[in-house]
Amino acid sequence: MAHTDEPSGTRRDFLYFATAGAGAVAVGAGVWPLVTQMNPSADVRALSSIDVDISGVVTGTQLTVNWLGKPVFIRRRGPEEIEAARAVPLDDLVDRDARNPNIAEGAPATDENRTLDAAEEWLVQIGVCTHLGCVPIGDGAGDYGGWFCPCHGSHYDAAGRIRKGPAPENLHIPVAQFIDDMTIKLG
Repeated sequence: MAHTDEPSGTRRDFLYFATAGAGAVAVGAGVWPLVTQMNPSADVRALSSIDVDISGVVTGTQLTVNWLGKPVFIRRRGPEEIEAARAVPLDDLVDRDARNPNIAEGAPATDENRTLDAAEEWLVQIGVCTHLGCVPIGDGAGDYGGWFCPCHGSHYDAAGRIRKGPAPENLHIPVAQFIDDMTIKLG
């Protein structure tokens, strides 16, 4: 027997759609917190980029700042340091990659490819030894006038390039740029 006088949808069809819709909303409400908890927290987003005042850094000294939980060395090099770093032939280097995300990938580790400015005066690098993550000692320490890692004896030169010891890579350089003459933006 056909029910020609009934409308095209029945009460049963409505209950199926209403139940499916309520189920979809419940699943979405349960999944949403799991997805949003993977986003970085507000304090991490706030530290992803910082401005550093370098007005107090005189030639021959360095400033160490904390960025993303790591020390960053900001060194204003003198003419002697610059000349010593420029004089090093690439063949004498353990790691010949500049490791500078501010320039083209795979650039050679020349002094000019590791500095932030055209005068090669400002050197900005992450202050973590590439061997096992210790913090190197600066201000002309080590055999090459740069940084020395006291944990296992890695020696870096005045451009932060590994010269002797177990470290496999040069000190890494963060994304950085000058905002004005006295401010560097990290990140």
